[in-house]
Amino acid sequence: MNDQTLSRRSVLAATAGLATGLSLLPHQSLAAKPKIPLGKAEHCIHIWLGGGAGQIDTWDPKRLGNPKKRTPGSYYPAISTAVKNVKVCKHLSRCANILDRFTLFRTVNHNVIDEHAAATNRMHTGRPTSGTIQYPSLGSIVAHEKGDRDASIPPYVVIGYPNLTRGPGFLGAKHGYLYLTNTVTGPAALARSKKISQDRQNRRDRLLQKLRRDFVEKNKRDKVIAEYDQTAQRAYKLAGPKFMNVFQLDKEPQSLRQSYGEEFGRRCLLARRLVQRGVKFIEVSNNLNFKNGTGWDVHNQGIENQHLLIDELDRAVSTLILDLEKHKLLDKTLIVISTEFGRPAGFDGGGGRGHHSKAFSVAMAGGGLKTGTVVGQTDALGMKILSESVPVPNLFATILATLGLNPSKELHDGDRPVPITDMGKPVVRLFT
Repeated sequence: MNDQTLSRRSVLAATAGLATGLSLLPHQSLAAKPKIPLGKAEHCIHIWLGGGAGQIDTWDPKRLGNPKKRTPGSYYPAISTAVKNVKVCKHLSRCANILDRFTLFRTVNHNVIDEHAAATNRMHTGRPTSGTIQYPSLGSIVAHEKGDRDASIPPYVVIGYPNLTRGPGFLGAKHGYLYLTNTVTGPAALARSKKISQDRQNRRDRLLQKLRRDFVEKNKRDKVIAEYDQTAQRAYKLAGPKFMNVFQLDKEPQSLRQSYGEEFGRRCLLARRLVQRGVKFIEVSNNLNFKNGTGWDVHNQGIENQHLLIDELDRAVSTLILDLEKHKLLDKTLIVISTEFGRPAGFDGGGGRGHHSKAFSVAMAGGGLKTGTVVGQTDALGMKILSESVPVPNLFATILATLGLNPSKELHDGDRPVPITDMGKPVVRLFT
């Protein structure tokens, strides 16, 4: 036996001894891992302000600017709220009175600036776009994890136009969304045409069912066809009165409907009714240029009537919060008011604002979180983060944790494991 052999054996023996010693420790490595807090919310209403809502003109007001003189600053004065030392834009006066039900994230950030579609995708999937994998949206993740309790109720509804960025990605069509643009009649695809009698519809359904069965049988190994067939089967169940009655908004008191406001308010009222029916995730879109002709994308003169959008948002959201509270659903429902990016403090040549993604606001309410709270601080013009940065993955991790879902869990794209968030970590202090 030479010295080299002895040396090698000594090293192996020492290594084995160290491994044995570590194995006897009382789960030290596990104990060192921070425990992920999980909330008990059951539903999420995602209010989408498409176009890029400016943080300093809504939830994070700064000193007043002057668009004519090109002096950077907020477009509107700030007002006090129900939370001490926290102010919001004066056009959010109703929300200001109940801001103790809110959690304001003032330091959300990502690196997409000039591309609306890419930024919208980032704020729906929590990740950059990829050429090798199609990531699921937040709504589809929630549908995948919390849906399928009742086949006659869709787990995920979009009140707005369909878009790939809201879709299920690699999770498959089964975890996609049902969408509608008309709050009066509901999804057009689920309603029988008035020109077709019920008897004729039944004959059509029997024929279609036979054709579908035969086609699926001939393509047993095709996963896409199988998922499409499952989705079609669910659509038949959704067309029944158990779900379709949810669109009878006229059953609500007239005073409540008036309190919600016009079309966007009706969408928020419908969202509350969908929560009551058991829908897990509802996106309410507010980017259809209802009021000011440009939506939240306020370049140039588009900013002049921005206050109409803010007033509309204020009225509908404040009523939704109090309505959910009245029905004892606020702690069970997380409201997320989000957008693709914010706006800079400076003004462009036409008096409007450009894009800014390095620090912007997302407001939440309810969900059983520690409300009356502000997460993060920006500088004097809302352009830079001074403390507690919330990158998009951390925002998503916080939302999922609020809904009782482990943000460290892995999903699977076929055999490929994919973390449910892009290494996001929830804001722990909101759960204690």
